[in-house]
Amino acid sequence: MKGILALAMVAAVASGTSAKAGTTLDAVKQRGELICGVSTGSAGFAVADKTGAYKGLDVDLCHAIAAAVLNAPDKVKYVPLTGQQRLTALQSGEIDILSRNTTWTLTREALSGLLFGPTIFYDGQGFIVPKKLGVKSAKELNGATVCVSPGTTTELNLADYARLNHITFKPVSIESLDEVESTFIAGRCDVYTNDATSLAGMRLTKAPNPDDYVILPERISKEPLSPAVRQGDDQWFDILRWTVFALVEAEEKGITAANVDQMQKSDDPEVKRLLGVTPGNGKALGLDEAWAARAIRAAGNYGEMFDRNLGKGSPLKLERGLNDLWSKGGLIYAPPLR
Repeated sequence: MKGILALAMVAAVASGTSAKAGTTLDAVKQRGELICGVSTGSAGFAVADKTGAYKGLDVDLCHAIAAAVLNAPDKVKYVPLTGQQRLTALQSGEIDILSRNTTWTLTREALSGLLFGPTIFYDGQGFIVPKKLGVKSAKELNGATVCVSPGTTTELNLADYARLNHITFKPVSIESLDEVESTFIAGRCDVYTNDATSLAGMRLTKAPNPDDYVILPERISKEPLSPAVRQGDDQWFDILRWTVFALVEAEEKGITAANVDQMQKSDDPEVKRLLGVTPGNGKALGLDEAWAARAIRAAGNYGEMFDRNLGKGSPLKLERGLNDLWSKGGLIYAPPLR
């Protein structure tokens, strides 16, 4: 990822995106507000507090984009969406960007008229069970009832895993995330399956006693969670993609929300390009030159976002794992071919 922002101007000019305005960018500027589709409630990604203010990794990305485009990180309208609603809401134009812990897959991109930006979190699907069941592996769950959200890759992965391992599950499909979690906690399902981070968040926030539940060791899928926009608006896709890259490169260069103004005095040519001291990247994207500096000031770098919402600074205290390798450019992680 070294110097990735140095490529932005060349890439944008080559594709012609600097020569014409994207319709989504125009609409967002005219409205004075970014509309982001988020989860109905997923710890670490998007959760509304008692005042209705949203917090989480997906939320921080929306703040960063609003800062880059509008110079107003708080000018964001959040639309909570279920798994079945999310793609349709983006396709129909109800939202400008889907930033909702959604797995990037081949069919979603190729058949749904969407484009996925860079992955912002690598997850994997797992299983959680009550400790009293005494289950140590998902392969011991033959015949179990499983709470699952319909219309998701989670549901497809569950069916694939059952066929591959010659076991049967009895799915209990519930659309609302809150309801499916409540149903499991109430004991009406033997098992709940979802991304491992969602299971950890649910155990921490919904279980009366978190120690009464165990997340089993299997990870039955790879889930590169990525924001998405509609196809056909290259400029808006470029803005999404390069904003994520800017947050990643900021971590590599030691640029934080607190020191971004000071770092504008750096002699590092890559830092100067990233923060707009050396002009060009902003023009290539159809933005002013301070777009990336504003995004970093609003949300912090990728490491700050991760730690605050999912890592050591959060109640979840998750390890960086694959996300650490990816953000340092050490891993190429293809989306699943499904």
